[in-house]
Amino acid sequence: QVTLVESGGGLVQPGGSLRLSCVASGLTLGDYAVAWFRQAPGKEREGISCSNYDVGEYYADCVKGRFTISRDNAKKTVYLHMNNLKPEDTAVYFCVAGRNRLNGRNYKYSSLYNYWGQGTQVTVSS
Repeated sequence: QVTLVESGGGLVQPGGSLRLSCVASGLTLGDYAVAWFRQAPGKEREGISCSNYDVGEYYADCVKGRFTISRDNAKKTVYLHMNNLKPEDTAVYFCVAGRNRLNGRNYKYSSLYNYWGQGTQVTVSS
């Protein structure tokens, strides 16, 4: 059974930082592309960052330069380092994993991922 468990969310002031973690079990993390999606109230779920095996990383324009995705395959953990947070970053953040071929355009398609975590809430507010 594959599970992805996110942690690290919380309440932070604008301009602050958070690090999200996602621990995977039941799979060999190095065999998967991993990504972070988020969903704000009343909005569609959006893909914001992807670690595409050892090919490279992709970022949505809205987080580029502020967020960094990283992974530790030995620890089966994926991270999302978030800096200079803005109120519009408020959302539930999901960790996902999949074995499809990805590129800088299609990584945002949620249907390409096989496994999803339960999500962690990030609230950016003063």
